Amino acid sequence: MRLSATDVCHEMGATKLIRDVNLEIGPGELLAVVGPNGAGKSTLIRLLAGELRPTGGTVGYDGLSVSTLSVGDLARSRAVLGQRQADDVAFSVADVVQMGRYAYRNDASRGPKADRSAVASALGVLGLVGLEHRSVSSLSGGERQRVAVARVLAQETPLVLLDEPTTALDLRHQQMILRIMRSLASAGHTVIAVLHDLTMATQFDRVMLLNGGAVSAYGSARTVLTSERLTEVYEHPVTVVDHPLGSGRLILPVPLD
Repeated sequence: MRLSATDVCHEMGATKLIRDVNLEIGPGELLAVVGPNGAGKSTLIRLLAGELRPTGGTVGYDGLSVSTLSVGDLARSRAVLGQRQADDVAFSVADVVQMGRYAYRNDASRGPKADRSAVASALGVLGLVGLEHRSVSSLSGGERQRVAVARVLAQETPLVLLDEPTTALDLRHQQMILRIMRSLASAGHTVIAVLHDLTMATQFDRVMLLNGGAVSAYGSARTVLTSERLTEVYEHPVTVVDHPLGSGRLILPVPLD
């Protein structure tokens, strides 16, 4: 799916949360959205998902304005991982992942077998096999996050929007999520993820750096994530060095005396 945003703005009262954002991303592409707290990252994801209406500009999926799509069409077009997950629900892990299939409940071409296959695959990919009957409320924060990502995978949509997908995850599971995002893009999905881990963002195809609701820079990770630009935007000294064990880069805050 090709997603486009043209001069997108969002205001709340006199406050401009998002200002004149332009974006175009297509199948097989992986985009990281980064920026300091309050930069507008989560608001942008909600606008791209059709959860919020822009006060200016348009968001489109394959040339169709998101505002014209029904709830069902949206659910079959994009899967969304929000920033906050409910942690007190009485549903089991399997129940929550199964919720990703709700968009296809009236689709005669997809029956129970397809639902079971999608749910089983998502549970396996996220390392949740054996936890299917556990109540979500009994899980650790990292386990709940993996359940939420599994629900997104089970939805099987061409566009995947993830707001801080590695929250509460340890190093191993952070890398698991990165591999999943890469795999989705390799399979032809369009993937956008909000990240706070700038080093992880260096491994994405493209990066959008937001600051104050506006795009500070947009392009390849190497051109966007520079020491000078990050130091200015984050208002803290930042150093960027080549990773000693690979082709990536390390982005590190400079310790203050």
